[in-house]
Amino acid sequence: MDFAAIMQDRRRRNLALLIVAALLSAALAVLALAHQAALLEPLTAQETFFPDLPSKVREIARIHIVSQKGAFDIAFQPENGWVLPDKNNYPADFDTVRQTIIGMAALQIVERKTARPDWLHYVHLDAPPKGDGVEVALEDEEGKTLAALITGKGEDIGDASARGLYVRRLDSDQSWLVRSVFDPKSDPADWMDKNVVDVDAARIQEADVDPAGGPSYEVSREKPTDPDFQLSPIPKGREVAFPTGPDGVADALSNFTFEDVAPARDFDFSNATRVVTHTFDGLIVTVEVIQQGNDYWATISAEAAPGKEDAIAESRKIDGKATGWAYKLPAYKGQQFMTSLESLLKPKSAK
Repeated sequence: MDFAAIMQDRRRRNLALLIVAALLSAALAVLALAHQAALLEPLTAQETFFPDLPSKVREIARIHIVSQKGAFDIAFQPENGWVLPDKNNYPADFDTVRQTIIGMAALQIVERKTARPDWLHYVHLDAPPKGDGVEVALEDEEGKTLAALITGKGEDIGDASARGLYVRRLDSDQSWLVRSVFDPKSDPADWMDKNVVDVDAARIQEADVDPAGGPSYEVSREKPTDPDFQLSPIPKGREVAFPTGPDGVADALSNFTFEDVAPARDFDFSNATRVVTHTFDGLIVTVEVIQQGNDYWATISAEAAPGKEDAIAESRKIDGKATGWAYKLPAYKGQQFMTSLESLLKPKSAK
């Protein structure tokens, strides 16, 4: 027998065996990876917290909120849209309603957390109103609950577009860390439509002030590029305390906001401070402010100079929202509207 042929056959056989072994190892490796992926998939896949909610969004007619601040509803009325029934059906902010509903439908489970009742307070999931959790329930028009949960502490999960939020279902002590794109609102003021009047400070030309129990005055400027407003009239022998003092009066209407709302008929505005603001483009907004205890309440009305079509349309929009309502102002804003002439002047010289 040819020795060289035998050696060649052995090499071929060994090579074939090595190839078979390599293929077998590769196949086993693939199976192992597949098995590992199958084991990890339930742990890494993001599960929707309310899987049936997206199909029921159209049925939602009420949002019920409970917290340490109390309980209130945001309800949909076919004739008025979304309103706050406890606030005499004042319009709700639609963006907040939308973000809450979509946000709850989009909640995704990140991790299972504690189920011990005595540990829930660490993540702010104790049931309200005694606990510091915030209950959010979505209901249909018949009062049936479509989705409900208690929300608690937030946490950074390394996601720039969302945050971690601790939640649990109302009937369970099991807590979860979820990926959330909405921030639960527990204060009725956060649900109110705050877009009542929006006048940029650059538009303001003049503000005529008629304080309750004090002399009237005005602050004005000739053109939008003038940096400061001028006070008029200045009593004989007196000077303006600070050159920028009148600017604060003129800017009172800009960045208008409020903390609460009530029907205007519940207040007496017969002795109110009256501030009439004129813009360069013809809008005229009147704000009447009263002080009750430590609270400041205001009414708003608008009109426009003749021929100013854009201003006419804007004034109608303001009146459409503000007519019949009184707004509780933040203290700083109320004081800004009720600025007296004397407070803008240097103290009288001692004789």
